[in-house]
Amino acid sequence: MSNRPHITAFYFPNWHVDQRNQLHHGQGWTEWELLQAARPRYPGHNQPVVPAWGYFDEADPAWAARQIDLAADHGIDSFLFDWYYYNDGDFLSRALDEGFLAAPNRARMQFALMWANHDWHNIHPARFTNQVELLQGGAVNEAGFDRLIDTVIERYFSQPNYLRLDGKPFFSVYEIGTLIKSFGGVIQAAKAMQKFRDKSSAAGCGGVHFNAIVWQLSILASEVQLPKSNQLLEQLGFDSATSYVWVHHSNPAAEGFPKGSYLRSMRDNIAVWHEYAQSLQIPYGPNVTMGWDPSPRTLPTDRYEDRGYPFTGILDGNTPAAFAQALRHAQAHLRNTPKALNLLTLNAWNEWTEGSYLLPDTKNGTGYVEAIREVFGVAGPSGK
Repeated sequence: MSNRPHITAFYFPNWHVDQRNQLHHGQGWTEWELLQAARPRYPGHNQPVVPAWGYFDEADPAWAARQIDLAADHGIDSFLFDWYYYNDGDFLSRALDEGFLAAPNRARMQFALMWANHDWHNIHPARFTNQVELLQGGAVNEAGFDRLIDTVIERYFSQPNYLRLDGKPFFSVYEIGTLIKSFGGVIQAAKAMQKFRDKSSAAGCGGVHFNAIVWQLSILASEVQLPKSNQLLEQLGFDSATSYVWVHHSNPAAEGFPKGSYLRSMRDNIAVWHEYAQSLQIPYGPNVTMGWDPSPRTLPTDRYEDRGYPFTGILDGNTPAAFAQALRHAQAHLRNTPKALNLLTLNAWNEWTEGSYLLPDTKNGTGYVEAIREVFGVAGPSGK
């Protein structure tokens, strides 16, 4: 398809056993347990969601291969992994390191990292009081960032199917505010990013294409929203911007709680695409979100009231047909916006406990990935 955008889906890797999780939740724990325990919060609420493939181990290369085939067959060009790295090392990395990168068909897809540098709270599950415990701070120190740079370059940028834009490895940053906090100011953060570029260039990787996640509404308690400042983004050296999820730009409970309108959220976000296209000097790529329902991350026996994440409004009406409609709007926006980043982010491949997933469930089957192929087709064997 002419001028087809690169389509990347955010990948949330909490569906395998991780040592940090076991310290807080017990031996063998994964977030599948929350999905299985979920219950309806209002009449007609679609919970618990049941994955059509069952509760599989994403760190198993065979399961990773099955996901790659499904995604590639339906027009998804890459996974943008939510990648966690703290001062004492990484977290939730086995899905990528042991699953995706060990899959025999990994060449069918590209991948990249979105540094999820937010605080990690104990919301698995959250309780009615919503007094969440901080388990790990997202800010890193200079030594920790140096280790992050070396890890990314050696472990990931060197991979032949790492996503590159204009010859540079694509690296997205979730929280600009936390990035600045990590180094004590904008100038210091910019120097740290330049060091990343320099080390990547010296390693023969071609520098870094830095992508900023931008939003207008905070969801997590720790999220620090900064004003849309071209000067700030320019000072830090970001090359492009995109968004993570629709609820960062549209309150799902704006017209009542707990049910919110998927179509209203779509309209709000289409307006945001145009706003960013006009206001940002760097290219902006739109985001299409499949749904929003974080209720599985709340204790099922507690009342569900509007108490802040994960006790939030829930998007209703997010059928595969409505999702396809949103994809067509994104397609039109990219075609009609000359300076747009020709990249579309999707939320999400597997955010099951936030109600945003493209993997098949027992209700809609493969309807959501079929919508992607229907609108955009498939890029071809090279993923380009």
